[in-house]
Amino acid sequence: MRIAISTGGGDAPGLNAVIRAVVLSAHQRGWQCLGIRRGYDGLYRRGGRFTFAYAKPYGGQDRRRGEPRGGLMHLGPDQVRGITHLGGTILGTTNRGNPFHWPTRMPDGSTKEIDRSDELVEAFREHQLDALVAIGGDGSLTIAHDLWKKGIPVVGVPKTIDNDVVGTEATFGFDTAVSTATDALDKLHTTAESHDRVMVVELMGRYAGWIALHSGLSGSADVILIPEIPFDIDKVCEKIRARELAGRNFSIVVVAEGARPADGRVALLEAAKTGSVERLGGIASQVAAAITEKTGKETRSLVLGHLQRGGSPTTFDRLLALRFGSAAVRAIAEGDFGSVVVYTPPTVSRRPISDIMGKQKLVPLDSGIILTARNLGVSFGD
Repeated sequence: MRIAISTGGGDAPGLNAVIRAVVLSAHQRGWQCLGIRRGYDGLYRRGGRFTFAYAKPYGGQDRRRGEPRGGLMHLGPDQVRGITHLGGTILGTTNRGNPFHWPTRMPDGSTKEIDRSDELVEAFREHQLDALVAIGGDGSLTIAHDLWKKGIPVVGVPKTIDNDVVGTEATFGFDTAVSTATDALDKLHTTAESHDRVMVVELMGRYAGWIALHSGLSGSADVILIPEIPFDIDKVCEKIRARELAGRNFSIVVVAEGARPADGRVALLEAAKTGSVERLGGIASQVAAAITEKTGKETRSLVLGHLQRGGSPTTFDRLLALRFGSAAVRAIAEGDFGSVVVYTPPTVSRRPISDIMGKQKLVPLDSGIILTARNLGVSFGD
């Protein structure tokens, strides 16, 4: 059995732990593993030939690391030694590698999306691969499902720091992102209080408010703005003024990048274009400017950005990632292709990829965490 491993979409702490679990679990069965570089990019032809690279074991000596771009990587126990605690992915990743909508430069200089999936399937078979472990979020899992329909035996592993994949209680990387954001909020409290300022912190999550909600509540934020609850900036300012009257001359406002005012739109850094989705961002500066205008309070904004994706995974994320990788190999052994492993506490189970693709897990407005925040006096701007 020869298993290919692909990591697609944005990186998340815990990816390397999944790779290690797949490789070691497969090795126990006498199977081989090959890593595809940069999503599916490593399976495409270059100059009429398929590239192939050899991975350097982390901590090893006198072994070639392999090419930085493209190709496949031999993955055995030596190649995955000591990577569980490392952030990122040794395979590299990309969010512009959809084989069904591959961005291609045309002779006239324009960019057009073309379908290269048949070429990918041909490459998969030419390398005599028997199964694919596709690690990614909703977009990557949708691609995996479409490849499965074209004949590639696929098992999916859900991955996103946003925690917005339907059917799984948690995705690895989320807990680490929340921990990073909470630590930042702890630090901001001291400088905000010292200067009697309002600090507005923008966090990732795209169109779901899980990171902002969990870290905002854990980090004692006074206002939490999430996509699921369109906000009224006057309500936000009412909370800040109420704190002033109570002698609390500073406030912490956490805002998810996908949050929007009730009478406005999501803030964008870049609109969607060929081969990429729209880039959210800029809402923190808008909220900060509005607070200053309406309250006269000195207000600063901070975008935490990709710090939330980096660093070593937490213990929870390491364990979840290892469980996911091991479960994916068990699914292959049982021939349960077209499925995705999911966390349904206390177990890791499976669901058809078709059950979760194209859907998004949003924060329920009646969730226990929302109710807890309201009981503690946190404002959602509504």
